[in-house]
Amino acid sequence: MFAATITVGLTAGLFFAFAVAVMPGLARTDAATFVPAMQRINVAIVNPVFLVVFLGPLPMLVLGAARGPSRTWATAALVLYAVTVAITVAGNIPLNNALMKVPTDQGGAILEAGRAEFETRWNRLHLIRTVAVIVSFVCCLAALRSG
Repeated sequence: MFAATITVGLTAGLFFAFAVAVMPGLARTDAATFVPAMQRINVAIVNPVFLVVFLGPLPMLVLGAARGPSRTWATAALVLYAVTVAITVAGNIPLNNALMKVPTDQGGAILEAGRAEFETRWNRLHLIRTVAVIVSFVCCLAALRSG
């Protein structure tokens, strides 16, 4: 449960930082800056360290929910974390993939359209998954405390 708490906490911190700093910062830029920056972020984040931290909590939380004195908290953390992963896979990643197809060398209208298709929807999904992962982290902490 300790390792699950650490990795869920790291994910919560990353998502929180995106919600309160990265995306508001990028919101203040034009589409010619926003689109290529998000494209580069989307490529950079798919790396072994992120993937272990992001996907690792699932099996760890399954173990915590299956046994131990804090099964209820671990189960709640697992459900909330599964929601986080599901939103990411079903919502944010397809939006990232669509944004990757926007050509950055063809001018303003194409970049504006690509941003318009991406930004509001991505931020809405990101807010939901950020809340879910933060509450999952709180449940992990409760599981550690009660265990």
